Amino acid sequence: MFLDESGFLLQPLRRRVWAPRGQTPVQYAWDRHDRITAVAALTRAPWAQRFGLYYDLLHHNARTDDVVRFLRRLHHSLRRPLLLVWDRLAAHRSALRRLRQEGCSWLDVSWLPGYAPELDPVENVWSQSKYGDLANLIPDDISQLHDILDDLFQDYRHDPSRLYSFFKAMDLNL
Repeated sequence: MFLDESGFLLQPLRRRVWAPRGQTPVQYAWDRHDRITAVAALTRAPWAQRFGLYYDLLHHNARTDDVVRFLRRLHHSLRRPLLLVWDRLAAHRSALRRLRQEGCSWLDVSWLPGYAPELDPVENVWSQSKYGDLANLIPDDISQLHDILDDLFQDYRHDPSRLYSFFKAMDLNL
C-alpha cells in the first residue's frame, strides 16, 4: 500500500485550452484560499492483480491524528496486516510512532527515499486529478469542490484499469 496527501484549492489550475480563433478564453475566479486536503492510499492485493483506492477528504491540512484515524479505518476495512510504503513527512513519522506506542502490530512500514515522488503511484492520482480531470475547474465554494472530488475519486475507485495504470506508470515490479 502507498499513501500520500495533496491539497486541492478553490483557485483553478490553469491549463491550455482550445478556443475559437480570436476568442481568448477567460476564467473568472476571485482570490480564494480555501482548500481541501485529500489523503489517499493505493493498495494491491499480493495474491491477485486487484487494486484499490481509499481516500479521505479533510477541510484542513493533514495532521498526525488524521493519518492515524485514516490508517485505522483502512486496516478495519481491509482486515489484514498492512505493508505501507511511505515518504518521510513529519506527520507520517509521528503517526507511525503513535501507532507503535499503542501496540499496532498490523502495520509494517518501508520508507521511500527522500525526494523520490516518481516512486509513489499516489502521485499519479494527484497528477491525473489536478492536471487532467480538474484542470480549469472553478468551483463555486468549498462544498462543491468536496462533492466534485468525492465523485472523481469514486470514479477512480471503480475503474480497475485506471488504478492499474497508476502503478504501471511507476514501472514498479509488483
